[in-house]
This record gives sequence, C-alpha cells and structure tokens, in this order.
Amino acid sequence: MSKAIIICDNLVKIYKVADLEVVALQGLDLEVTPGEMLAIVGVSGSGKSTLLNILGGLDTPSAGSCLVDGHDLTRLSEAQRISYRRLIVGHIWQQSGRNLLPELSAVANVELPQLLGGVGASQRRRRARELLELVGLGDKSKNLPDQLSGGEQQRAAVAVALANEPRLLLADEPTGELDSVTAADIFALLRRLNRQLGLTIITVTHDAAVAATVDRTIAIRDGRTSTETVRRETVLEQIEEHMQASSAIIGLSARTHRESILIDRTGRLQLPKEAIERIPFAGGRWRTSLTATGSHQQEKERHRHEARHQHSHCRDAGSHSRLSWRWRGSACLAWNRLAYRTRRIRGAARAFRLRQDNAAQYLDRSRQSYPGTGNYPW
Repeated sequence: MSKAIIICDNLVKIYKVADLEVVALQGLDLEVTPGEMLAIVGVSGSGKSTLLNILGGLDTPSAGSCLVDGHDLTRLSEAQRISYRRLIVGHIWQQSGRNLLPELSAVANVELPQLLGGVGASQRRRRARELLELVGLGDKSKNLPDQLSGGEQQRAAVAVALANEPRLLLADEPTGELDSVTAADIFALLRRLNRQLGLTIITVTHDAAVAATVDRTIAIRDGRTSTETVRRETVLEQIEEHMQASSAIIGLSARTHRESILIDRTGRLQLPKEAIERIPFAGGRWRTSLTATGSHQQEKERHRHEARHQHSHCRDAGSHSRLSWRWRGSACLAWNRLAYRTRRIRGAARAFRLRQDNAAQYLDRSRQSYPGTGNYPW
C-alpha cells in the first residue's frame, strides 16, 4: 500500500470574531493516498471549504496535525508556506475571476505561475502550450478570459493550476457555475488528468453525478468525517432488504456504491442523519450492540468450540484446584498468626532489654553521685 500523501490527525480549526468563537473543524481525521481522486461532500457550514483552505496552505489549523507530501502545515514559516502554495498544490475555484487574470491571455495566465517560480522564458512558453493542448484549448491560447465560454475558462484554470507540476490539485466546486453537460466534460478532463499524470485530486461538490465519478466520497458533518462511500467493483443486481437504496449525504445508488461509517482514532463515530431519525429514542438514550459477520463470526465460533473442548479436559482437575486453593488459604492464615505472635515476642524482648539498660545506666549515675558511700537513693 502506498504511503499517504495527506494525513490529517485530530484537525481542529476555530475562527474568532470579536468575542465569538466558531469551531469549523472538530477533530477531523483524513488519509489520502497518492493518485487518488476524492470528493468531499456535506451541507453548508460543515467544514468542507475550511479543510480545503488548510490543505492548500491558505489557512492554518488551530490544533491537531496536517501533513501534505511530507510538509507539516502547522509548522511552516511564511516563506515556506508561499513555496508550498506555489509548487506543491494547485487550486481551481468556482469563480473564474479567482482563476484567471482578465488582462492576460490564456497562455500568459499559464506562464505567470511559472514566471513566479523562476522558470526560464522558453521553458515557460513550451509548458504553457503543452498544458493548453492537454485541456483542449490549443487553438485559443491567445484569447482573453472574456473571449472564452464558462467551460473554456475552467479548462484554462486547470492548465494554470497544473503550471508548476503540483502533487495535489484542489477544486472547490469547479463546476458550480456550469451547466450539467459542461460540468460532465470538466470532470471527465480531471479524471483523465488523474489517470495520465497520477495526480491526486480533491474536490468539493454537491453534485451526485460528479461524486459518482471519483474513487471515494467523504462526507463531513459538524466538522468531522462522517461516512465514506466507495464505488463497487461490480454493480449489484438487486439491493438487499437491510441495505439503504442510496447513500445518506449525496444520494449515490447502493447498487454502484458502498457506504461505510467512519470511526476516528479516538473511537468516535457519526451516524447519518437518516439513521438517527429511524432510531426509537427512549428517554434520550438508545442502546445497541455490535455483531460480527462473515469470517469474524466463523472465527468467533472456532474460539468458542476450543474453549468448550478445553473445559471438558479441565473439569476433573477443577476439584483438585479448589482443594489446593483451600489448603493455600489455611496455610496463609496459620502463617499470619505465627508471624503476629513472633512480632509480639520480639517486641517484648526489646522492651525488657531496654528496661535493663536503663536500670544499669541509673545505677552508674548514682555511684558517681555518691562515691565511697553505700548510701544510695534507693
């Protein structure tokens, strides 16, 4: 298994506005492997964009740890953070105004990040032309952003994000302002780049069609990872009775995707809202139990059989064991009594010797006080 390119451990982010504190992330855990295409979903205010800003180096966490490609984002200096944003990560925003400078052509927009990174002029131009050809804008490299359609602007934004060959590409709802057909084309482009370049891509989306194209979908609720939805290798012919028809957050079909509840490193989990609504709470509490299935259940039965087998062999030895424990108890009691009596005898002997010593000392002092006479005080 490849080493994770992203490791978030108990990530916390608190925003302070005057005397008010807003907790955006509450101990979030996340791991992403290199070359993975991941979607993050959740309601507004759940912490999706906050997580993306931290991963992109635009914000710093309040607590916890966040490692991206070996960079500890909690300990970067300002110069290191600028270098990280320039070389390690690429951004695609929903608004085209944040992706492209309106005064520059498409090719000049792609050259600009390379210029800031210290790349030579000839290499910049060659890299910019290659990227625009890769995203399908080779014939419109001289056009300004306002001369491009919405889909073409996002394609140019992808080329700009890839200008410095980043290891990680972050997309914050890149198709939010596009129609469904154009959005499908943009995500088909991202999927192709993911496979061709081995690029790790994380995108925030509310579109079920977009989430269905990625490898894994993580749902965030109340600042924590709640559920994980993974695409099945084979489509199910029918849905079992105990299975939900679709995933809880984004609504992906259970025939094509499998949803699981995530447990963080401290043992906490979040049930989907739909599951909570089905629970018959009584007095504000609900009691449940965990049941092993499949191979776990077979392993449990095997251990139970071995325990019964061992018990049958040890049944006759049980009486001898009980007798030995009774003998040990009696012996301990007798030993304690003997030790107590011994301590008392030794104490009495010490007291007797002390009285003898005191009497001898008193006699010596009396003899010194009345030398040559037999008139002692006693």
